[in-house]
Amino acid sequence: MTHNISTIDYSRKWWVMAVLGMGIFLATIDGSIVNIALPTLVKQFDARFETVQWVALSYMLTLATLMLSIGRLADMVGKKPIYFIGMILFTLGSLMCGLSQTIYQLIAFRIFQAIGASMMLALGIGILTESFPPQERGKALGISGAIVSIGIILGPTLGGMLIDLISWHWIFFVNLPIGIVGSFMVIRILPNTKGAAGQKFDFPGAVALFVSLLAFLLALTVGQKIGFTHPIILSLLGTWFIFFIIFLVAEIKTNHPMVDLRLFRNQLFSLSLFTGFITFVCTGGIVLLMPFYLENVLHYDPHQAGLLMAIVPVSAGIISPLSGSLSDRFGTRPVAIVGLIFMLIGYSSLLSLSATTTTIGYLIRFFPVGLGIGVFQSPNNSAIMGTASKEKLGVVSSLLSLTRTLGQTSGIAALGAFWAFRVAAHSHQAFDFSAANTDPIAQVSGLFDTFIIAVGFTAIALALSVISCVREKACVIGKSMIVDGAVS
Repeated sequence: MTHNISTIDYSRKWWVMAVLGMGIFLATIDGSIVNIALPTLVKQFDARFETVQWVALSYMLTLATLMLSIGRLADMVGKKPIYFIGMILFTLGSLMCGLSQTIYQLIAFRIFQAIGASMMLALGIGILTESFPPQERGKALGISGAIVSIGIILGPTLGGMLIDLISWHWIFFVNLPIGIVGSFMVIRILPNTKGAAGQKFDFPGAVALFVSLLAFLLALTVGQKIGFTHPIILSLLGTWFIFFIIFLVAEIKTNHPMVDLRLFRNQLFSLSLFTGFITFVCTGGIVLLMPFYLENVLHYDPHQAGLLMAIVPVSAGIISPLSGSLSDRFGTRPVAIVGLIFMLIGYSSLLSLSATTTTIGYLIRFFPVGLGIGVFQSPNNSAIMGTASKEKLGVVSSLLSLTRTLGQTSGIAALGAFWAFRVAAHSHQAFDFSAANTDPIAQVSGLFDTFIIAVGFTAIALALSVISCVREKACVIGKSMIVDGAVS
């Protein structure tokens, strides 16, 4: 089932991009700006770091557990009202976070803020897909990818300035003017598309999915601290598995499922989600480990390390709009494969990092990583959204956002634990020692082992993409991405 292009008004597409860009920017910058404030919050609230960490973790957990339900609800009642409510809740949540007097108030209001953010992030890509013609979908998603990169880059810098010049409260207050203006623009500009008639919300499936995702994410985040063989973590993983099975059974039996499992019969959809997940696993793990390498091994201060790490989002943000436009012209598959090749080159070059790597050497090695991410993500996202019928854009958009969150979380947990395990082995230490405080050579050796995993994962994603592309004869340059079939 394809979109009825003739009935859609594309005349306001760039205004829609401006509105959605505000929401994307707010949700993205808020994730990165808070991380820089965690040490300050420890001092201000005289709290343990393990408690303060939940200012960031509660936000992430709320996003991941709600996005799919929100996407399904939006397909039923329409995307505009939910997106509008999301921006209002996010803005109010930002105000309350800034006014918080205790660390527990701040954590609670961060959850409230994340409810709004989940509404915007779950639906932004779906609304963009509706608002741009299919032949410009890649360009639109490429521009949104560039906005994400800007938020990632600007967050730590702006956050540091606000904390130094005013106070931590302003990392939340800075959201207010954008949120207020953006809310008015949502009312006036976003298209008011109607939801599918006669649909019912799948409450059993939504509850099972919520419990499953929450248990899985808690296992990943808490397991990094207490070990993945701890009885609590094993119980959480068991809960995740049981409730995921319950969710699948519920989706098969109901006539109005949360996620139509027939979507996964489409090879383009399934493969694009899988390869996207793999790339986020790799980037999540690498981004976690680089501060330890830059500060502990190369002895840069945190500010310098932050600037060096910006090479990935900067290069990704610059190339993302171009790769999106190229995918509109040449098809999503060939361009995404080129992105995976760049990533494979970049991760392979990281195998030569050492305790004496220069600044230029670091930047040269990481530039193709960011370039590959920027080239890959826009066409891959476009391929995923191109498979969705209009009635399922909300769910598919939220699935795409959920894949990113789960991939990054899994990468941080899995690759972080693997690095610590390998550093322990190279240092001839017990596994429960502090890997970040050991011999720099052992840390570099652990990074080498971890980068091999990233190279292997990326090679698998590339091989699967090439094989599928050849089988479907989708690698012919000039073949339009519009041939991607929508699943009804």
